[in-house]
Parts: sequence; C-alpha cells; structure tokens
Amino acid sequence: MSTDIRERIATIGNLFVIEGLVRPYIVATDTALLKSKGKVWHKSSMKDRIVLCSGIDTDAKWGYSHTKSWIYGYKLHMICSTDLPLIVPLSADVTTANVSDKPIYPDVVSCLSPEILKKIHYMVADPGFSGKKQYNLSLKRGFQLVCPVKRYKNTPVERLKLVEFYESALVQVVYSRRKTSIEPLIEHIKSTFRIDPVPVRGLNSVYSIVLLSVLMYQILVYYNCKVLENDNPRKDIKYMIGC
Repeated sequence: MSTDIRERIATIGNLFVIEGLVRPYIVATDTALLKSKGKVWHKSSMKDRIVLCSGIDTDAKWGYSHTKSWIYGYKLHMICSTDLPLIVPLSADVTTANVSDKPIYPDVVSCLSPEILKKIHYMVADPGFSGKKQYNLSLKRGFQLVCPVKRYKNTPVERLKLVEFYESALVQVVYSRRKTSIEPLIEHIKSTFRIDPVPVRGLNSVYSIVLLSVLMYQILVYYNCKVLENDNPRKDIKYMIGC
C-alpha cells in the first residue's frame, strides 16, 4: 500500500505539469521531522532493547533538527514546485528520523516522472543535501542542484566553483524560491492533516498515513483548480476537509 501511494503522488504531480498547472523549471526539496505518537524511547534503553513502559513506538528513531533539536519519530521527504501561487508536492517519501537527507535524495528524485525531469533546470535544497554524489546525480538527471556553499581558506578548487555558482546573481534569485515554496508547503500539510505528532505507531502505518495526507492534499488542490476554477486553492483546503 505504501509503495502504491508514493507512485500515485508522483502520478498526480506529473498531472499538474502535463496540464500546465505548474512549471517545474525550478523545484525544491526538503525534509521535516515528525514526532512519534506516545512516549519516547530513550537511547540508553533503546541500545539494550528495553521498553520501560507501554505506548512507545519502537519503530521510530532519533533525528536532529537545527531548529527543533532532537526529535524521536519519523521524517517526511518531499520535492515540490516553486511557482506562486500554486505550489504542490511532486514526489514524497517517509523514513525514520535518523535517516539523513543525502541517502534518500536519489529515491525521491527517481519518483519524478521523465516528463518532469526533462523540464527541471534547478533543484534548490538546504546545506544538508550538499555532496558530490548528489551534485553528480542531479547533473546526470539533467538539472543542477543548488545548495548554500561556504568559502573557506583552504577550500578545494572544485568546491570553489560551487561557491561561485551559488553566489552568482541568477542562482541567488533561484535559491530564494525555497523559502516561499517547500518550507511553508510542508508546514501547511502538517497543520492541515495533523500529522505532527503522527496519529499512529509503526513505520508502515506512519508511512501510509503521512503519504496519504500528501496525496489528499494534491487531490484537493487539483479539484479546486479544475472543478472550482480556483487559482489559489491553498486557503480552501482546510475548509474542504472540515478543519
């Protein structure tokens, strides 16, 4: 079921592009930690597989966020469009909170349809995605990965090229799309479907409920655009599901 939902998210994301509702010239990727349901499993007890009380989701893991510190739970990975006013998910995946951004990046990219990949020129992401493998994978897929890159005293020549690329006027404009797209979109989905903390326990259940929330969001946006002819449907999503 989980795999099927992920494929449906990619299919509807492709539908938005085919019908001209969004332009994937610049897309954004990011992740969000989701707290597990119930009590946390402390690392000392986790190491020895000791469950001290009931109500602990033993599938969840500890993950670190620079804004929220340590979170016990899961992680939502997403790629979305960036053109205002219609910003929608194009692909998504869910892992435990301890999975870093870099290893899952190829999987989330591979969910994008060939039609979308052909039209992408830039993928904007935070520094957690910056890595040689991620840059090379992006170039092989036909687009450039844009991440903040700092200049240091002994920065290698190869990396200096990335610094100059990131600091260019064009790329600064491209990267500015991130704050107005992926960050507010993820927060809106989390708030609308109340998935932080997640309402269920166990990786398979969390995977399904979180991805179903992303899929439902896509469907409601599409319905608003095609049936109600609403150019900015985001504000009506909560009303439609009775929130």
